Amino acid sequence: MSDNWTEIKIKIPNKFIDTAGAIANMVVPYGVYIEDYSMLEEEVEQISHINLIDDELLSKDRTHGIIHIYINPEENPNEAITFLKERLNAENIPFETELSNCAEEDWLNNWKQYFNPIPIGEKLLIRPTWRSEYDPQGRAVLNLDPGVAFGTGGHETTRLVLGVIEKEAGKGKNFLDVGCGSGILSVAALLLGCDSAFGVDIDEMAVKTAIENAALNSVSDRFEAVCGNLTDKVCGKYDIVAANIVADAIIMLTADIKNFMKPDSIYIMSGIIDTRCSEVEAVVSKDFDIIGKYEDNGWVCLTAKLKQKR
Repeated sequence: MSDNWTEIKIKIPNKFIDTAGAIANMVVPYGVYIEDYSMLEEEVEQISHINLIDDELLSKDRTHGIIHIYINPEENPNEAITFLKERLNAENIPFETELSNCAEEDWLNNWKQYFNPIPIGEKLLIRPTWRSEYDPQGRAVLNLDPGVAFGTGGHETTRLVLGVIEKEAGKGKNFLDVGCGSGILSVAALLLGCDSAFGVDIDEMAVKTAIENAALNSVSDRFEAVCGNLTDKVCGKYDIVAANIVADAIIMLTADIKNFMKPDSIYIMSGIIDTRCSEVEAVVSKDFDIIGKYEDNGWVCLTAKLKQKR
């Protein structure tokens, strides 16, 4: 197995930067950055009030941006590329792709310096395990080592779900986490009072990370995680069901998720780009009443309850 990560470069016209960036974040929310030099002179002028710009920068393409995406050695970059091509084509975005390798330590360790304790809502503090100096501020502390799994608390989709969990978690409730990633949602639900949590993820490394994070927070006795696709390994019924995944997966999940819910259970869906929200709502509304809609920076989180038979 290679020790190097795969770097995918996507070159796109500037006017599609925001949409393509959102699509890229659906693939790997932990490792994306964007080059965009279209406003170079204006931005330099605003910052330094001079018009002296390095010749190398001046030679950059102003009509296109480049999105850099990093895929870890245990993932298949072809899957990511297939997903990206399908999504970009669906949005009629012209693009060019290029693959190369870069050493893991060149970026994986660097991003950690920017990951500081994050207060979430009113009750929770996400603390990366490498930060020893922090003020809990009277909050429940969730110790987290995300590894390469999705879920640090910094992404809008995760924060939106955590905000709902804070309101819904409580004694006597059990929690289902579909696409558990780092386990952050399950651990938060347990720290905030839920009796038990069950996580499932299609990525074996994510499941391993989730189990490790449960141990870090001394909730292993109330948490179980398995590798599976959506609900194929799930049994029982849950008071709270969370799916912080992507729009297409939520649409697929919604077909049978009701089989794992109690009459008054709440269904939390996130990872939905705002341009896909109406499509998700149309599917969800067939069996559910949508009771909440939360938005942050182009991402949407929906909450719903089963329609009651009359």
